[in-house]
Order: sequence, then C-alpha cells, then structure tokens
Amino acid sequence: MRIMFVFVAIGILLFLFTYVGWRILSPFTLLQPWKTLIWSGIWLMAMLPLVLIAMRFSHVEATANDVVSWMAYLSLGFVSILFFFLLAKDLVVAVGFVAGKVYELFQSGSPEAVVGNVLDQSGESRRQMLWSSVNLAVLGLTGVMTGCGVVLARYRIKIERVTIPLKGLPRAFEGLRIVQISDIHVGPTIKAGFVREVVNRVNALQPDMIALTGDLIDGSVDYLANDVASLSDLTAPGGKFFVTGNHEYYSGVYPWLKKVTELGFDVLTNEHRIIERDGEKLIIGGVTDISAGQMIPEHRSNPVGSLAGAPEAGARILLAHQPISVYKAADAGYDLQLSGHTHGGQYFPYSKLIAVAQPFVAGLYNHKGTQLYVNRGTGYWGPPIRLGSPAEITEIILTGQEIEKT
Repeated sequence: MRIMFVFVAIGILLFLFTYVGWRILSPFTLLQPWKTLIWSGIWLMAMLPLVLIAMRFSHVEATANDVVSWMAYLSLGFVSILFFFLLAKDLVVAVGFVAGKVYELFQSGSPEAVVGNVLDQSGESRRQMLWSSVNLAVLGLTGVMTGCGVVLARYRIKIERVTIPLKGLPRAFEGLRIVQISDIHVGPTIKAGFVREVVNRVNALQPDMIALTGDLIDGSVDYLANDVASLSDLTAPGGKFFVTGNHEYYSGVYPWLKKVTELGFDVLTNEHRIIERDGEKLIIGGVTDISAGQMIPEHRSNPVGSLAGAPEAGARILLAHQPISVYKAADAGYDLQLSGHTHGGQYFPYSKLIAVAQPFVAGLYNHKGTQLYVNRGTGYWGPPIRLGSPAEITEIILTGQEIEKT
C-alpha cells in the first residue's frame, strides 16, 4: 500500500510541477545554462514533498523535518494555485481556438474578431511578448495570493457563532455554549505559539463545554508533547471532550489517547457521557474516526454502539471527526453532530471544488432530522495557506426555541 501511494504521489507531483514549468516558460526564449538551471529548480521543488513523505515513513522528527516541511508545503501551495490559473488560461485559449475554427467554417469573411487569429496576425514576437506578460502577471498574482494565504492561515482565526435549535433540548440546557475546535494539526509548521493563541481565544469565550473533534496532531507524542502542553489550560465547567480524527491513527493513536487524557480531556471512543442539570439530562457521545477500523479493527466507528446503556434524554449530541458519520448518527437517533475534517477546502480554488467529493463541507446541515455542524478547522494541513475558507473556532449556542428565518 505504501509503495503504491509513493508511486501515485510521484506521478502527481511530476505532472503538476512539469505542467506548471512548461506552461510558464514556453513563451520565453531561454538559453543555456539558464534553461537547465530553472528546470532543475522546478524538479527539486517537486521532490521536496516526496522527501517529506520519506521522512514521515522513516519516523524522522527533528528540526530538519520542520525546515523541509516549510519548504515543501509552501512550494506545493504556490504551485497548486498556479496550476489552476494556468489550466484556466489554457482552457480559455483552447475555447477561443475552437471558436475561431468554427467561425472560419461558417463565415466566408475574415475571422479577425477571434482573439486567437488576431494573435496569429500580430507576429510571433508580439505574441510571445503578450503571453510572457500574461504569465508574469499570473506568477505575481499567485505570489500575492500565497502570501495572503499564509497570513490568514497563521494569524487569522475566525470566531464563528451559531445558534442551533434542538427540539428536545431540556430547559436546563437552554443557552448551553459549546466551543468546538478541530483539525489543529500541530506538527512541523504548527507549534506551541499557535496552540497557545487557540487556548487563549477559547478560554476568552468562557464556554460551558469544549469539543475537540479530531486531527489534533501530525507527529508522535515525543515530538509534539511540548507543543500541545498548553491545551491543559483549556477550561469549561461542563468538561472538555475529544474524539479521534484520521491523523491520530497516522501518528500513534494509543500514546496520543493517553496524552490527551493527561491534558484533561475526556476521550470518547464509541461511548457517551451523561450531563445533568437540575435533574435533566443531555447525552454527549463520541465515536472514533470513520476510517479507524481499517487500521485498528477494535476502533471501528460505531455511533449506534456509542449509545449503549444510555438513558432517555431530551437531546443527544455526537462528536465525530468526519461529517459523513451523520448517516449512521441519524440512524442512531442523535439530534446533533459536530464534525470537522474538510477544512472547508482550505484555500481557493479547492475551497470551491471540495463539494464535488464532500457532501458536507462547512457550516450547518440537516440530514433526516439530525443536524450537523462542520467546523472549517482551527489550524491547517499541508500548505500553510487559507483563502476563502477561514480558520475557525466555533461557539455553538443550543436552544430549544424555533429560530425565525429572516
């Protein structure tokens, strides 16, 4: 499986970087040794993510890993945005070319109105100059977007406030405030300073309860223990709860479950807790990541089993890393599910394309009467970039009242 993954990754990266290099450089007349030097740099950039994968498989966790991660992820983010713009440009040109040919077939006159033919008549040198200018503009735009994306990912976390009505919510829990954080991905590029900022912002909200819905880390406990230490300072009178995401299983899930417990979280692995106020009950359930059973059979996600022995309660809330767990959560009778995983697509244009693969991307949904809230992620994964999908800390206010639509 790992060998297949590596070969697929190599193929994708070589295609991505080669296409970008070819389309950017094609209008320019490059002499040796510049041509060789530039292409060598492009392929070196393509290899950096593969070096990172090799280091991860070899369990290399050191300063070198952090340095390579920054270089690899920044180059990958830059090139993935650039790839989209170049592909869009080529599609527009292709459509113009086809339109010109169709025009020629059906018109006896000259098709100068077609952009592609105007370019053909303007001379090769002028055409090269035009496309060179376009490519330089695209490079500049991509650079600006990448820089802005880094700032937004690293220093801008949005407090998303949402009121969610639950029909059976007991009166004692009216106005209960749950602060959800998810997908922090503490690792090579997210360190203690970032985590401390998250802790400070969550505590400033003075939540009744805290839910951390998976993908806390990318690395081992030994590597990241100091970076996650401030999570022990998170406080909420109703408790703080944790469920695993897929990345916990890539990083040694059992040591991390122990560590998270030491940080003061109540870890829910296909189980529930009963929260009582004034004699009324609220059920908080939690399941392992939906992919966990493929790696550890006994961790197979089980929303129905998480309610085993649960008493009757006015409302049931499930913490589940992946939004698609809602299908089984609805069957189990949960009223609300809190999830993450998608990052809301993380950055443009992929923040707009993710809906093709994910039925639930970000925000509030309703599936067969079970409400689902999908957090866009408090950190990021891979490229340290966010565009069109801000990092999020969610303040969820529960109410039993119907919310008027305006």
